[in-house]
Amino acid sequence: MRPIISIVVFLALLAASSVAKPQDEPAVGLAKAGPEEALALYKAKKYPEARVAYQQLLDHDANNAQYRYFLGAIALKRNDHDEAITQLEKATALAPTNSDYFAELGGAYGRAATKSSVFSQMGYAKKCVAALEQAVQLNPDNLAARNGLVSYYRQAPGFLGGGMPKAYAQAEEIKKRDPAMGTLILGQLYTADHRFDEARALFESLLATHPDSYIAHYSLGRLAAESGQQLDAGATHLRRCLALTPAKDEPAHAAVHWRLGNLAEKHGDKPAARAAYEAALQ
Repeated sequence: MRPIISIVVFLALLAASSVAKPQDEPAVGLAKAGPEEALALYKAKKYPEARVAYQQLLDHDANNAQYRYFLGAIALKRNDHDEAITQLEKATALAPTNSDYFAELGGAYGRAATKSSVFSQMGYAKKCVAALEQAVQLNPDNLAARNGLVSYYRQAPGFLGGGMPKAYAQAEEIKKRDPAMGTLILGQLYTADHRFDEARALFESLLATHPDSYIAHYSLGRLAAESGQQLDAGATHLRRCLALTPAKDEPAHAAVHWRLGNLAEKHGDKPAARAAYEAALQ
């Protein structure tokens, strides 16, 4: 689970059958692709081609944990949770000390849980938290895994190992290692607990040191929308977001317009709310 996780939640690509046909150009062009070429394709987000390349490599080295890891990660991109779990379970078995592999496996279990029956969800949930905890045990600085645990502990019931105290503990550990990231995550937990003043203080402290932080401005705007407090200030922060460019893992401008609609509704300004929601859809 990467901060693309990130922390951490919520992908459509070509179906599996569309990338393995002999007549497909990617398959022909990758007949002799090596590990470096396969990795370059993955980093370039050419996932169908990368899948073909890694499958070819795996055909000649079935016990290569890295090849299986990337095939699992690519399977997640196309929402093939069963294939992702199969490949990532094998990757972690072949490389039992690799924290990143366990973090990705935890993410695969988590996604599978959302698509399963109630009884299967419980099993996947237990596997999800176990994999993430193993990732953190192997590498305490794996912030993506810690962020995944924050999300899990925050949402899971106690009998499945969840609980807000555990979520807060992980957020504090993240904050020790990455103050900006930890501040945002801790602020989100405060918001969820309706500890709005504490959340606002955290976001404002981040903004004081990073005045052009898109996510800090957005967080203050969202806090205003969710708390109903300081609505005008919240709108100012959201409009500032529209003048900034979000990172790939940050809420897009569509989300900003939607939050502006929330604020307009709280002001009782229905025309402004409608305009903001239409801008979000566009």
